[in-house]
Amino acid sequence: MSIFSDLAFEAGVVARSLADYLSGGALRLGVTGLSRAGKTVFITALVDNLVNGGKLPVLRAAAEGRIARVHLEPQPDDAVPRFPYEEHVAAIAGPERRWPVSTRRVSQLRVTIEFERVGAWGGARAQSLNLDIVDYPGEWLLDLALLDKSYGEWSRETIAAARAKSRAPVACEWNGFVAGLDPAARAEEATAVKAAELFAAYLRQARDATYALSTLPPGRFLSPGDLEGSPALTFAPLPLDGAEIAAGSLAAMMARRYEAYKTHVARPFFRDHFARLDRQIVLVDLLSALNSGPAALSDLEAALDGVMHAFRAGRASRLGAIFRPRIDRILFAATKADHLHHADHDRLEAALKLMTSRAIARAEGFGAAIDVVALAAVRATREAEIRHGGESLPAIVGTPEAGERIDGQVFDGAAEAAVFPGRLPDDPAAALAGEALALPEADNDWRFVRFRPPITRAGAPPPHIRLDRALQFLIGDRLA
Repeated sequence: MSIFSDLAFEAGVVARSLADYLSGGALRLGVTGLSRAGKTVFITALVDNLVNGGKLPVLRAAAEGRIARVHLEPQPDDAVPRFPYEEHVAAIAGPERRWPVSTRRVSQLRVTIEFERVGAWGGARAQSLNLDIVDYPGEWLLDLALLDKSYGEWSRETIAAARAKSRAPVACEWNGFVAGLDPAARAEEATAVKAAELFAAYLRQARDATYALSTLPPGRFLSPGDLEGSPALTFAPLPLDGAEIAAGSLAAMMARRYEAYKTHVARPFFRDHFARLDRQIVLVDLLSALNSGPAALSDLEAALDGVMHAFRAGRASRLGAIFRPRIDRILFAATKADHLHHADHDRLEAALKLMTSRAIARAEGFGAAIDVVALAAVRATREAEIRHGGESLPAIVGTPEAGERIDGQVFDGAAEAAVFPGRLPDDPAAALAGEALALPEADNDWRFVRFRPPITRAGAPPPHIRLDRALQFLIGDRLA
């Protein structure tokens, strides 16, 4: 990209930031996370608890009775799809009690919080906060790292990763195909389509629950949104080996489409959405990575480090808040804490804090406030004790989804099950080294069960774990 294009790009960011400030300075909260981390459920539960008066004792403004009213308003960005909050609430709390579909594109919701602000002399005055919640796939965030990489650099890194021990089993077909390609051969659309299809299939398989790998850009290959089937997604890395890219070659076509992806996909996302955020929460499915082993954990750590590289972290000055906003609060949240006994919630949190320590140190160096929490936006289980081999063990009880299997029993989606979830080691380094769960010997092949949402009283938000703590960190200072 030329220096003039860079200047134009930066000017566009400044213009949007100024427009946001003049329109009232709403607080823009970005919600992201890698696949299956629970972004949609988190946003739905957050809004449901605010609007319908959920139990939020750690959110000081709620605990002190200073929140007068919370309601939804039309979102300010007409070109951005609205987050379908009502549809997701109906899915979770309705008779079917099912989890809503995953995030596939950028969406937005505006929540207005009317509250009383306590003055310096003890008086209170009415205030309101427009909270704009921006939902986007975490895979798209990883694309920002591509902006500073050439096609050759990206190809070398991506092919090397596909040949690594942790990925070779799922990249076998892709590796075999790309090894037979000649980058200098004449460009043919059929070859590009086949390469892109096999490359995308490898990325999807590497991401699934078995391997739980995370560092898989380009993100739109996993969450294409409205670009599915377009030429901007019809490219793949090639083994260039430092050779010059000849005009009209397969490599030239791939490189051109890679640059088009950066220009028409990655940069507009950064300009129109990401660069305008004030606060950010990153949801992490650490339990799946712990369950998948050291390779998945290492990959997740690299992905989170890449995520932090993308953030415009740092505390902005008053002038900077107008012209060049920076994310000044970042929360990393280990989700699905309800799959563990409460005694392990702090251990899960400690493991995530250790995993993100490098990224956290980098952000804190720029002045951003950082926190880590283990939470469940919707608590699908309750706790109990079970007997196993003459020993009393802490357990979780919930309704497994239809088709879930525990000890050979296949569940129908109606019957409850009590499960011993295992115990995380006291030392978070041991957890991240692969000593994730201490299980009875008979259950050493157990994997996390997918439970249905809980039964709740009509109109009442479902129970949660530490959602209020997350809210206090992300918006509490704006409600003080």
